[in-house]
Amino acid sequence: MRIVVIGSGFGGLSAAIRLQAKGHQVIILEKRDKPGGRAYVYEINGFKFDAGPTIITAPWLIDELFQLAQKKTEDYVRLVKLDPFYNIRFEDGTIFHYNDDKENLIEQIRKFNSKDVEGYKKFASSLDEIYRVGFELIDKPFSTWFDMLRVVPKMIKLRSDRSVYRFASQFFKDESLRICFSFHPLLIGGNPFTATSIYAMIHQLEQEFGVWFAMGGTGALVNGLCRLFEEIGGKIRLNCEVKEISVNKKGEADGVILKDGEFVKADAVISNADVAWTYLNLIRPEFRKKYTDRRVKSMSYSMSLFVYYFGTDRKYPEFAHHEILMGPRYKGLLDDIFKYKKLAEDFSLYLHRPTATDESLAPKGCDCWYVLSPVPNLESGTDWKKTAPVYRDKIVKYLQERYLPDLSKHIVVDHYIDPLHFRDVLNSYLGSAFSVEPVLWQSAYFRPHNKSEDIRNLYFVGAGTHPGAGLPGVISSGKIVARMIDGA
Repeated sequence: MRIVVIGSGFGGLSAAIRLQAKGHQVIILEKRDKPGGRAYVYEINGFKFDAGPTIITAPWLIDELFQLAQKKTEDYVRLVKLDPFYNIRFEDGTIFHYNDDKENLIEQIRKFNSKDVEGYKKFASSLDEIYRVGFELIDKPFSTWFDMLRVVPKMIKLRSDRSVYRFASQFFKDESLRICFSFHPLLIGGNPFTATSIYAMIHQLEQEFGVWFAMGGTGALVNGLCRLFEEIGGKIRLNCEVKEISVNKKGEADGVILKDGEFVKADAVISNADVAWTYLNLIRPEFRKKYTDRRVKSMSYSMSLFVYYFGTDRKYPEFAHHEILMGPRYKGLLDDIFKYKKLAEDFSLYLHRPTATDESLAPKGCDCWYVLSPVPNLESGTDWKKTAPVYRDKIVKYLQERYLPDLSKHIVVDHYIDPLHFRDVLNSYLGSAFSVEPVLWQSAYFRPHNKSEDIRNLYFVGAGTHPGAGLPGVISSGKIVARMIDGA
């Protein structure tokens, strides 16, 4: 079969490698000048910035892709395990050093509230079943009601209707600890107060397999996968934007039409573009009986992000690779972002310092950074053309006053992206950074399916389809689609 993949994100690469390894003729069409989708790389004056995902979990999913071609991951990219996984810093000056050392975790918990040590042990025990069920679902399709009915009893038993925060609150009395063990849905665009408790399994996933980093940055992992794909016969075309998915009279996707008018014929089309964007912009309305404009726009979409990339001409060695900087509010801030769609005056931040692990990403004696602020998607009505520079300066001021002394004097290169970038460059509906919001009523069967319900031979991978955002999710979506097409 001749298969066209729209987009070279991890979901598209996962499906493409699997299908190419099975003997199909696969071509990836990428809009931008580099592969990777959200995992783009900015290179500025010797600093190398990963634009998107920086946290690698479930490394065996990456190993599987190389093994399919009888290759070894380490011959293409070197993954290193981090310690700590994160430092979680609170405004009162307390720090939770988070890793997979149980003794360390218990000691950290004891520092906050000794009575919560027993609570953590019960929390970890309760996660065992959630983790087992959750990973049963991650690479299984949910295309029919039968697929859903198969797991409903387990989801009821596990009380999947509870949020991650509510689940964690059963076991921890200390509010800071409730935050430490409930923030994980934010990594995949979810609100800890509304995301189903199934996502609490992220903690267990990290405990079982660790948090990893690709030396050279996440872009090095993209390059390794692209090299593998091309070595086994796949083709990647850059600067190649798709204008329309062609649908024939039989209701089948039979190729794509590029922006320059070229027709690329295919027996199957896989979209790694945002699901909502694909339906609204790449498929004519007459071919969409279920995913009409109204249906697509009625779904709930995840938050967006403001990400500021900067390089400093000095190092700040007291900061780890991953830092979570909690602001003065938790639920109130998340309500503003997700519920009220309001850009708040305060913020919580994710601070990424990859030069803590790989000094090659910046000139000698320098540090490479990005700071990420969750913000509401474009439903907020925020004028980001005016707001973005002000918001950037506000973040720099906050970091300088609380964490990075004299920061503004030491920034030598910088760049930022905002919700407009997610909409206009990454083609994400409403500028959402993680596509369809991961809530219970938009999970599994109720999420846009991996196989289109409107058009035959059209498939979806990536954050907006099952199982969802995050590297394990999008790589697994590629696995699901490859199996649907050819059992790959």
